[in-house]
Amino acid sequence: MKKHNAFKVAFILVAIVGLLAACGEKSQEDVVAKLQETTEDLEGYKATAEMAMNTGSEEQTFAIDVWFQKDNKYRVKLENGMDQQESQIILKNDDGVFVLTPALDKSFKFQTEWPDNSSQPYLFQSLVTDVVNDPEATFESTDNHYVFKTKTNYQSNNNLPYQEVYFDKDAFTPAMVKVLDKDGNALVNVTFSSFELDPTFAEDDFSMEKNMEGAGNKGEESSASEDVEASGSVTDDLMIVYPQFTAGAENTSKKEVEMEDGARVILTFEGEKNFTLVEEKRLSENVISQPQEVNGEIINLGNTIGALEENTLQWTFGGVDYTLASDELTREEMIQVAQSVQGQVVK
Repeated sequence: MKKHNAFKVAFILVAIVGLLAACGEKSQEDVVAKLQETTEDLEGYKATAEMAMNTGSEEQTFAIDVWFQKDNKYRVKLENGMDQQESQIILKNDDGVFVLTPALDKSFKFQTEWPDNSSQPYLFQSLVTDVVNDPEATFESTDNHYVFKTKTNYQSNNNLPYQEVYFDKDAFTPAMVKVLDKDGNALVNVTFSSFELDPTFAEDDFSMEKNMEGAGNKGEESSASEDVEASGSVTDDLMIVYPQFTAGAENTSKKEVEMEDGARVILTFEGEKNFTLVEEKRLSENVISQPQEVNGEIINLGNTIGALEENTLQWTFGGVDYTLASDELTREEMIQVAQSVQGQVVK
């Protein structure tokens, strides 16, 4: 009788322990609900991360600072690991959406629904939206993370259809994101090193004026102008770069133009699909002007941010302004050509 009672007590204890363990493990639905609750209640956040991109012949790394404040204000600073002059800021405030390159005194203003119109691997709300919107998302619970594999919504890149998103189990904030190609290879890796919820912001933290502070360098401008006068030629200061991907076209002409404060090269490509690539370098920058308005979208080219408007794609890299124009290239082909100018063709 005593043995029977002891066995019964042991069975009940095991059952209770199992029940408690089951109750402590959250289901996919529980985690999704908590993620939605966390993002909906956000007053703001500050996050830092490193993004490594293996979409080209060489890995590109960026340090990323993300600021978000309630009422749809964003500041995303992407700092190129190889050249801080290539650092850019995506800014969203009450006046619109801007892409700023402070070191070059350049700014674009976009008529766009960013960031809601595409997946953003470094934005908390975007990652949660992708999880919620994918009815086929898979879920896994590890020791430290809740892991979702979801479809992506990259309008500028159909070659990255999936992502794995790791959320911290305690804070329910992003810890790591792997963006995958069709074969499951991770071509973009975002690793968060800090994530602060509900921080304080200065009143002007999301203003264009504050984020363009320090733009330009008059000492460098003067030196550059003197170098031009000494050499007598500005075209020599512009290194011409040819795209590796041309959509079946060949370079048929090259026109070099000397300007008062720089150089311009016009490359014409003809073949299956015709296009023109203009490369321009100015050796002195004017006082900060009004942003160039773009009725288009922000395009991540891998090593820089571009502006796509109808049949024209513009970007700046290495102090050179690029303009790609074509009535025949598809949207995806224009992006591939632009990426390949710096060897960033997606595999």
